[in-house]
This record gives sequence, C-alpha cells and structure tokens, in this order.
Amino acid sequence: MKPFDKCPVCCGDLTEKVVEKLLCGGKDTAIVKVKAEVCLHCGERLYPLATVEQFEDIRNKLKRQDTASFKPLGKSFLVG
Repeated sequence: MKPFDKCPVCCGDLTEKVVEKLLCGGKDTAIVKVKAEVCLHCGERLYPLATVEQFEDIRNKLKRQDTASFKPLGKSFLVG
C-alpha cells in the first residue's frame, strides 16, 4: 500500500514515474534515475524511504570523493 493516495501538497493524483534526481556533495554532482510517485497536478515527487537513504549514501560518497563506482558523464563549467 502506498503511504499517500493523493498528493500531500495539492491533493492531486499521483502516478509512478522514473525520474532523474540531482544530488550534490562537496563540489561534485550525481544524477540518479529512480522511481517516484509524481503528482500530475503540481509535480511534487514522493520517494520511498529506501530511495531517500540511497540519496544520503550517494551524497556522503560525493563529499568524501569516493566516486570510483560512479560513471563519469563529462565536465561542468561555471561561466561569469
């Protein structure tokens, strides 16, 4: 059973989707594709507890620069 039948922000309908989540740690960023319940009205995303714990683990690895198991995607630049 899902924890919410409707969006807790706007009471809109929820649907399961695969979404991309940006996670930052230190100077690095990771992109993670995960399943989430997404509100069809306001776009609010609801993640399972295990996914939130995965986010924290990834953020901690980024902070420690423990990224050997991550796939590099390129480089980012700050202009200006």
